[in-house]
Amino acid sequence: MGHSEQAEEELPVADISTYCLITYGCQMNDADSEAIAGDLAARGWQRVESESDADLVLVNTCVVRRSAEQRALGRIWQLAAWKKKRPAMVIGVVGCMAQKEKEGLLERLPHVDLVVGPRDLPRLGEMVREIAQARRAFAHDSRVSGFSSPLENGVSNGRRAAVDSIDRPVHFAVEPQRDHPLKARVTIMHGCNNGCSYCIVPLTRGREWSRPAGEILAEVEKLAAGTWREVLLLGQNVNSYHDGQHDFADLLRRVAAVPGILRVRYVTSHPKDLSDRLIEVVAASSAVCENFHLPAQAGSDRVLARMNRGYGREDYLRRIEQIRRAIPQAAITTDLMVGFPGETDADFEDTLDLVRRVRWDSAFTFMYSPREGTPAAQWPDDVPAAVKRQRLQRLIELQERISAEINQSLIGTRQELLVEGPSRRSDRLLMGRTRGDKVVIFEGPPECVGQIVEVRITRAAAHTLFGERTRTYA
Repeated sequence: MGHSEQAEEELPVADISTYCLITYGCQMNDADSEAIAGDLAARGWQRVESESDADLVLVNTCVVRRSAEQRALGRIWQLAAWKKKRPAMVIGVVGCMAQKEKEGLLERLPHVDLVVGPRDLPRLGEMVREIAQARRAFAHDSRVSGFSSPLENGVSNGRRAAVDSIDRPVHFAVEPQRDHPLKARVTIMHGCNNGCSYCIVPLTRGREWSRPAGEILAEVEKLAAGTWREVLLLGQNVNSYHDGQHDFADLLRRVAAVPGILRVRYVTSHPKDLSDRLIEVVAASSAVCENFHLPAQAGSDRVLARMNRGYGREDYLRRIEQIRRAIPQAAITTDLMVGFPGETDADFEDTLDLVRRVRWDSAFTFMYSPREGTPAAQWPDDVPAAVKRQRLQRLIELQERISAEINQSLIGTRQELLVEGPSRRSDRLLMGRTRGDKVVIFEGPPECVGQIVEVRITRAAAHTLFGERTRTYA
């Protein structure tokens, strides 16, 4: 090696100071990324938007559906080109893919240095520090012994994996670095004890562990003392929250009573665990939004049984009736899947019938894809892809029509909004959300941001409402 080449090799061993964080998946992944960002910021690292400027690149992954997994994997492979240009770059895969694939990711992806599952994320910062130390030591030995690169032939240079603590309680020592100045995600529990036959979440996020209610309330009180006015309580199944003393209805009532918090939302709920007390708390609280997200998944009793959902269609309909009787203005949304193994045309028609009977405000719709390690993955994926696509299109068309009809019925009504910021449509327009989580666009001054305003709805589309401001509350 010539002198100039050796000088270039000394550059990659500098301390890690910048990082880029790429996130895929659900609200839980978003909250995990906020916690990661808070941990790294506390260590003095600066966040950058592009991997081209980063010493550390982290990809927070989702594997709930094959499409999400493939998107994340494609992005990780793209990082190999950056690693070739900058060998000292540390690349980490975190989240659900890390837990699913474990140390095998280090074998499959030679440019990846770090693999950390969801329950081990509080260890991430220290693991990166250990990798940096190992790189410096290896680079020193390389210069002494004549190795050409600290990464030559994939030698052991501090690559790390932490994926064994699937049921570990999760404790971050620092505050999350939240990405919204008004709305804050607050994780109240980790993991899931439900055994839905299609779902990989229990394998990647472990069994349920609920944070103590006092710890959650202390976090919410700090938020209320700052700029945040809305909190979103997060868990894989918040309805099963229990810290040993308090269930979810207790927690929700106590969070809603924190002065300064104007709105409280929560996701995700499992229909079989929705309690009467929870409905009562939502009905009685002025802060808790009347917005229920209850994933039905299917409308066929036969399919629901194979999914191991723990309820039938009539059970679900009774819950919907109970909610609407107690809270007539409630907005109810759902998740629906098509193409589950063994789903017949008659089964799918049952799902369409459920859509017509419930009339959800909106629905997240998707095609089934097998997830390795789940019971359903052992069954033939026997609904042809073309049939899945056709069913999905019919489902979307029906739900879009219903969503548009519900929104049209709101024209002329007055809706309370929390104003979140300017609209992407125009600098003159603002955007806020109703208590039912519907987006409303209206004209107003920048001073309205962060305030509760009343808007009269003048126009409606399937996903957006338009209105004019009639009153400002706070």
